[in-house]
Amino acid sequence: MKYSIPPLRLRLLSLFLVLVLGVGCPCVRNAVNASPGLRWWLFSNFGAQRMCPEMLKRGVALKLSASGNTVGRLFPNQCNYQVDGQAQTVTLSFAGAGSAWTPIAGRVGFSVATSVEYRMDFYLTEDAMYVWAKPARIPFGPEFKIGAIENKLVNWAAQGPAGYMASTFGAQIVQSQLASGFTVIHSDDGDEFALGQLQPPQHPPKPFNLPKGGRYVFVNDTTEVRSEQIDMIGPFEVTESGQALFCRFVLTGPSLDVLVLRRGTGDLWRSGLQLGAALAPPPEAPVMQFPLMPGPEQRQKIPLPPGQYYVVLDNSSKVGSVNPPWNPLGVVGGNTAVVSHVVELGDAGDNF
Repeated sequence: MKYSIPPLRLRLLSLFLVLVLGVGCPCVRNAVNASPGLRWWLFSNFGAQRMCPEMLKRGVALKLSASGNTVGRLFPNQCNYQVDGQAQTVTLSFAGAGSAWTPIAGRVGFSVATSVEYRMDFYLTEDAMYVWAKPARIPFGPEFKIGAIENKLVNWAAQGPAGYMASTFGAQIVQSQLASGFTVIHSDDGDEFALGQLQPPQHPPKPFNLPKGGRYVFVNDTTEVRSEQIDMIGPFEVTESGQALFCRFVLTGPSLDVLVLRRGTGDLWRSGLQLGAALAPPPEAPVMQFPLMPGPEQRQKIPLPPGQYYVVLDNSSKVGSVNPPWNPLGVVGGNTAVVSHVVELGDAGDNF
């Protein structure tokens, strides 16, 4: 009888599945962790191609320090990668747009393009996989461009000291994200993303301590929403019928509106704001809207059909039904709302 030899691709995939399914076996973990060559082979063949899809899924929180609150967001919209097998590096090239809040200038819209060469590695623990991107060099950029500045007086003086400060502020944020590299932790509880190099058993700091369960955690973070500003969190993907977003909030500061928008609506609204449009209601009515009050934790289950959605925090008098009180110091940070929040995906029939 003549036997056919499986194609090399199938043999490699079979080996990868054995390794993944055998993560709980110490012999498999130890063999992988002890072999830099095997770890690189696994990553370059089965991990590198997932970098861009993951990067393009949702916005990246921008912070002035690794442990600080979110002050802006970058939304990548272009991405590609190249694997250098000889140097064992991956070069990730991406471009995107976003906005951040600054004193005096207000909301600053920007675009950025850059390429970063990373040395990739990962480590298997008993219940998780740690994947590290360690910056080796920056072949290009970051090329940072101011798109629009909310305060028109500052925008008029964009080439002067105020414009220079706003540009430098934004560039420092983006560069700090790149220079620190990142860590992705994959486990049964979901994927966690953090700037810098976290070592097992470290996890990113979270404002909420969540019990282990069947829901997938999209985000667990704290953001600052300045007076007459919004923050768009997400987008988050609902993959099947009968699912819901489970949201928890703890608010310090003035009352807010929370809006849930379809991704297409949110992208259109966000793009206009980044290009300098005045804050106004979104181009389509939200799927859901509710007030958020300061004080104890507030929970909201949001059943949704399959699709992608933004959760928007509105601290303005222009959008929702809640009108925060006017504060003359708003231009320099008065009336700031600090919102700790978690967004999970689960079955619509589940209870909190």
